[in-house]
Amino acid sequence: MKEKTDDSIESRVRLAVEAALDKKAFDLNVLSVADLTSIADFFILASASNERQAAAIVDAVQDTLREQMKVKPLLVEGATPGRWILLDYGDFIFHVFTEETRRFYGLERLWGDAPNMTAEFTGEERADAPPRALKKTS
Repeated sequence: MKEKTDDSIESRVRLAVEAALDKKAFDLNVLSVADLTSIADFFILASASNERQAAAIVDAVQDTLREQMKVKPLLVEGATPGRWILLDYGDFIFHVFTEETRRFYGLERLWGDAPNMTAEFTGEERADAPPRALKKTS
């Protein structure tokens, strides 16, 4: 039986986050970028241990959203080699990185003014969590 009947952006983001976490995505962040850019309302950033896991996370997100919400990404980039895979759903963009690639590009630094909405989509309390430090690569 289908649990999700709401087709709002928040429901789609929540479902995508759940699918990624089910495939052991880590360091997942949901950033609200609507007030900073017109390209999307949310960026979801997630890490994978390796390229194979990144592909599994992306497959789970795509399959879940297609099966439960009848939506497909407008664009998929980076599936090969898989160090940074981007799923563009129009109103939200899901980024899956290997750890090294995520540190190198540092999207959290680039979008540092965006409110972190992760707790609202995962149910986890992140207020006590220390800020995630990214290593400088240059």
